[in-house]
Amino acid sequence: MARRKIIAGNWKMNKTPSEAKALVELLAPLVKDADAEVVYCVPAIDIVPVAEAIKGSNVQLGAENISDQDAGAFTGEISADMLLDAGVKYVIIGHSERRQYYKEDDAFLNRKVLKALEKGLTPILCCGETLEQREAGVTLDWIRLQIKSDLQGVTAEQAASMVIAYEPIWAIGTGKTATSDQAEEVCKAIRDTITDIYDSDTAEKIRIQYGGSMKPANCKELLAKPDIDGGLIGGAALKADFAEIVNYNK
Repeated sequence: MARRKIIAGNWKMNKTPSEAKALVELLAPLVKDADAEVVYCVPAIDIVPVAEAIKGSNVQLGAENISDQDAGAFTGEISADMLLDAGVKYVIIGHSERRQYYKEDDAFLNRKVLKALEKGLTPILCCGETLEQREAGVTLDWIRLQIKSDLQGVTAEQAASMVIAYEPIWAIGTGKTATSDQAEEVCKAIRDTITDIYDSDTAEKIRIQYGGSMKPANCKELLAKPDIDGGLIGGAALKADFAEIVNYNK
């Protein structure tokens, strides 16, 4: 089956609300004819102005984080209902920066995945290995462990609707990029893992992104691989380069 490509920008902790509006206005004419699905995953404070700025466009809205709780005394958190009411469709879960800096483990991330799915949000679930893990030859074992842990209690139907983003930690923000063959090897292993957990039909439906210094110079080669269904774009998402990746096939 043909899976529609999905190119999502992860803005990280960048852009004030006024800067976010300006970036959306810059990108709007550049991505309007995209064949791929286009998503902006933005900081919480930018969600409302970006939602307003993309009205009537082909762009979907994503968040960078979500609470595993519905409401209550959780200062600084943002709930699924808040995101939904603001127009959010996608949410990044398990980014390596959340795992590393904020000590989010797989049990916690599993609760976030389940909460997002319960509420009707689509998780973009991130996984990836460190340079030390790659050099030790445990990349595929580590990725399988992350996926299996984070998808505990997720049904096949729910999994099929999700996006998984493979992000080699050693290639995030470093300028280094996995070769297209390295990226394909891991993305195929992720699809094989979904087959093991569920079935081949579910594995064929789920979309798998590559994230890790994808840019205009390498996106065509990466996106040509059979198991790479899109990109989760960091630095390049904050400038016109993002549109070049979105329009990679033109």
